[in-house]
Amino acid sequence: MAHPHPGGVVAYRGARAITARQFIADATRLAARLPAGRHALNVCADRYLFAVGLAACLMTGRISLLPSTYTPDVIRQLGEFAPDAFCLTDDPACDIALPRVHWAPADDAEDRETAWPAPAIPASQIAAIVFTSGSTGVPLPYRKTWGRLARCVQNGAPRLGLVERRRYTLIGTVPAQHMYGFESTVLLALQSGNAFSAERPFYPADICACLEAARRPRALISTPIHLRTLLAADTRLPPVDLIVSATAPLPLDLAREVEERFGTELIEIYGSTETGQIATRRTALGSAWRLWPGVELSGTAELTFAQGGHVEQRTPLCDVIEITGPEEFLLHGRTADLVNIAGKRSSFAYLNHHLTSIPGVLDGAFFLREEEGPGATRVARLAAVAVAPNWTPAALTDRLREIIDAVFLPRPLVLVDRLPRNATGKLPQQALQALFAAHSTGRT
Repeated sequence: MAHPHPGGVVAYRGARAITARQFIADATRLAARLPAGRHALNVCADRYLFAVGLAACLMTGRISLLPSTYTPDVIRQLGEFAPDAFCLTDDPACDIALPRVHWAPADDAEDRETAWPAPAIPASQIAAIVFTSGSTGVPLPYRKTWGRLARCVQNGAPRLGLVERRRYTLIGTVPAQHMYGFESTVLLALQSGNAFSAERPFYPADICACLEAARRPRALISTPIHLRTLLAADTRLPPVDLIVSATAPLPLDLAREVEERFGTELIEIYGSTETGQIATRRTALGSAWRLWPGVELSGTAELTFAQGGHVEQRTPLCDVIEITGPEEFLLHGRTADLVNIAGKRSSFAYLNHHLTSIPGVLDGAFFLREEEGPGATRVARLAAVAVAPNWTPAALTDRLREIIDAVFLPRPLVLVDRLPRNATGKLPQQALQALFAAHSTGRT
């Protein structure tokens, strides 16, 4: 921990400030309660409880499992991957099919007998295993050592201006279990001497209330979809001293509007589950990304690799990248983002940008249809879903016809009340295909 003394504030739970000493005391108590298994699935929704669970596992040599979802199939696969795994939860109604440990910290006075400073953790110790979905749907594990995880956020803190004497309160709209939330709220606070809010506000009114209650200076750790929704809401935006965004590229117009409305800087982070965070940019001022210290890119126009610094191993990136200097690059979209229809090429990012730029379209996305059954064809066909209360599908399609090539017009364009985004604002392909299937069969 980077907190220089035991009275330093690590987190806020509601109006209560939790000190570094109390954090270690809670982690020590929990560590004594953990079962024999070496692998822990930490699903605590309270960010502070998640952080204490992480610390308890680190202190006892256990490994935190961080999958992207908790579907029964994923839990079954986790059980096969780590038969000794148990679930650490703060939800009494949790029904995850693993041995469960439910806990909540005591609300008693601070434990002043806890040893200080915080225990040291070997840099080579495996702290977590994160998972990405492979091409077959089976989660692929990536082991993260404590030393490289700590080095990542230690190197990133200066880029965000979080190593000054001012101690920030970090408010995250993303879950602690997601790699971005894991690094940018929990680990960043612990390794830079700042504090984080235990809350995870989701709706605009909740985000504003959480910001208003947080001690300044305060930083909002969020995503493009949350920021767009926040700006569109009819609510007063509290002052914020820093805004950080990740999980998807931030459009220039949105970045500039966020900075103007909040009167602060917005810094965008680039990274992946496999590599962790590796670059930042001030999106409103330029499109070039600046790499983390020690991280290097290499490869060709078709495939780029990241290595060095805190990156565990030479790792291919799933993006089209143009290397413009030893420490800089431009991002041209995801390799899986490109679409070829009737010999013409475009990208989903380009199509989605034009769809959501139409006045009255609150959210929207293009995707490739997956057809089954006797009427299915092998021809790639685009579909799209949109949240546009004042439009009809025909009128919105006609408007799209004016700004994109006709071969990329969605067939069909489905209007919905909301898109099935996950906690980080991403749109799982399975959810989009389910929407298309429901539309095709006439179900709502």
